[in-house]
Amino acid sequence: MLEQVLESFPDKVKIVFKHYPLSSHKLAVKASLTAQAAHLQGKFWGLHDELFKYNDQLTDEKIQEAVRSRGINPEQLDRDLRNPRVTAHVQEDVNEAVRIGVRGVPTVFINGKRLRDRSYESMAAAVAKELGKQSTPK
Repeated sequence: MLEQVLESFPDKVKIVFKHYPLSSHKLAVKASLTAQAAHLQGKFWGLHDELFKYNDQLTDEKIQEAVRSRGINPEQLDRDLRNPRVTAHVQEDVNEAVRIGVRGVPTVFINGKRLRDRSYESMAAAVAKELGKQSTPK
């Protein structure tokens, strides 16, 4: 879905991912930290997509399998998982989500406005509306 929006508005849209590991999911924090650490190797999105395939069936073994399948250097990943900046980044995202009232995932915002309908059509219309505002003289 997000890929379609990017394709529809090349050079106009930027996707920003924010971590919000749900407390009801026992491996959500580990998955978030692992994905953020993978970002330091330029492998965030691939790992993110792989981990989300498992959703409710995520296990430690599946996290490791996803890391291997995405060509992430395991020694570097282990070092990065111990990096306090990785933990701080995830915690900052969680703090922001709590502050703005996020209650579940995925939650989508376009220019700070929560999008309730996450269909491609709704996203594309919201992006087009925001782009129209930018081109309107003030």
